[in-house]
This record gives sequence, C-alpha cells and structure tokens, in this order.
Amino acid sequence: MNQTFTVTGMTCGHCEMAVKRAIKQLDPQAEVAIDRTQNRVQVESAQPREALAHAIAEEGYAVAA
Repeated sequence: MNQTFTVTGMTCGHCEMAVKRAIKQLDPQAEVAIDRTQNRVQVESAQPREALAHAIAEEGYAVAA
C-alpha cells in the first residue's frame, strides 16, 4: 500500500536517513521516497499507517495526518 506522510523537522540528509531507517526497521521490504523540501515521505509498505507514523515520530519528527 502506498502512503504519503507530511513530516516536519527534516533539515538534512541525516534526518532523511533517520526517517528511512526507522521505517525500514519496522518493514525491511518497505520502499521509501523522501522529499524534505516538500516535507513529504512516501512509503510503499503493508504495515498499518499508524505504525509507520509512530516509527517516524519516535525519531523526533512531527507527522501530520
């Protein structure tokens, strides 16, 4: 399932890697595309939306619905 999140607080490549790593820890098969200039994270994963949002938030980034 393809899901898009609005994630604020990503300011650099390290931030992108932290978000990607958090998602991959939850679902190693996930496909992740990040556009930090648009505050957008697109995830192709079978995991529930809430679980993915929680994983991103645990890294310290704000996730909008």
